[in-house]
Amino acid sequence: MTEQHSQHSHQFERGTDGPKVIVVGVDGSDSSLRAAAYAGGLARRQHALLAVVYVQPVIAGGAAFGAPVADTTGEIAENLVAQIREAAEHTKGIFDVRWEFHTFTGDPYNGLVKAADQLKADAVVVGASEQAGHRIVGSVAVRLVKAGRWPVTVVP
Repeated sequence: MTEQHSQHSHQFERGTDGPKVIVVGVDGSDSSLRAAAYAGGLARRQHALLAVVYVQPVIAGGAAFGAPVADTTGEIAENLVAQIREAAEHTKGIFDVRWEFHTFTGDPYNGLVKAADQLKADAVVVGASEQAGHRIVGSVAVRLVKAGRWPVTVVP
């Protein structure tokens, strides 16, 4: 058996063997919080930045009924930041992870695409959909995978 060594032309890479920016989508659901924990572990092991993203929904119909939609989604974002800070404090000195919190507006899919593009994500982590209808119509996770622009990890 003979060995052949050949020179392969190399294409440009960002200069790392692993991700430098991991985007995780959170919305307060159990699966999104599990995704955040998983992504936090990835970020710690890879020495990557964890970009925690909450996509604030734009609900035009809610405003017509006098519902304070912006206030409600703003409160959700504040609660998520508080939960993340609390978790980070509990692991401080044990597991240090660089993280940032970002809020984007729109529907979850387009908001995560915009976030991943703007933050130059190397990977995207999301929780599996907890809504039964998404198994038929397609979830945000499936749409992100089909976009084929980043490695996507779906956490159950």
